[in-house]
Amino acid sequence: MYKINEIFETIQGEASFTGTPSIFIRLQGCPVGCSWCDTKQTWQASDVYKVDLQKTVEKKADSELWADSSAEQILSLIQDKGYQAKHIVITGGEPCLFDLNPMCKLLHENGFSTQLETSGTFEIKVPEKTWVTVSPKINMRGGYPVLKSAMLRANEIKHPIAMMKHVEELEVLLEEMNIQPPLVYLQPISQKAKATRLAVDVCIAKNWRLSVQMHKYLGIN
Repeated sequence: MYKINEIFETIQGEASFTGTPSIFIRLQGCPVGCSWCDTKQTWQASDVYKVDLQKTVEKKADSELWADSSAEQILSLIQDKGYQAKHIVITGGEPCLFDLNPMCKLLHENGFSTQLETSGTFEIKVPEKTWVTVSPKINMRGGYPVLKSAMLRANEIKHPIAMMKHVEELEVLLEEMNIQPPLVYLQPISQKAKATRLAVDVCIAKNWRLSVQMHKYLGIN
């Protein structure tokens, strides 16, 4: 069973799939503890907030409400809603608290592509054809180290930054792990002007890419 915080259809606003119509499956639970996290409502899975799966698609605002669901129930809900998107983004929370193979395989069998967004601090359990986006959470409050296995599995690295220190942390991590990822995106935290200028400058200098959270500029989920 998977713990579902919400399911909704929108446009992916980050990294390689920017602009792609997508169905987001947001899972509940995350012990990583990022101070600037914008989905803190997903951190805990208290039974007080447990609801039926249908209520996860009826949310009008962020909340701690969550539901237990099987892969089959998730697929059925998506089909019943009549969503048009064929790309599914599995995010959180920290989705790698779960074995995602059953969900992803079922979605693939039914014509969907899948993408995982993870902090890289837990073992990644997805099929080979799932696109993996690792946002390495370095030195966070929860104390979980970024796993080399997760970094090696990544199809892209998406690294939120607010200051040069965050860029340097990523550089050190890549050097220590002796990894050259196929794609590296820098993403300014909260679209702040100073962080955006820094991200632009570093991307040009290092031939990395910029991710600007397009959905937030558009004012959509």
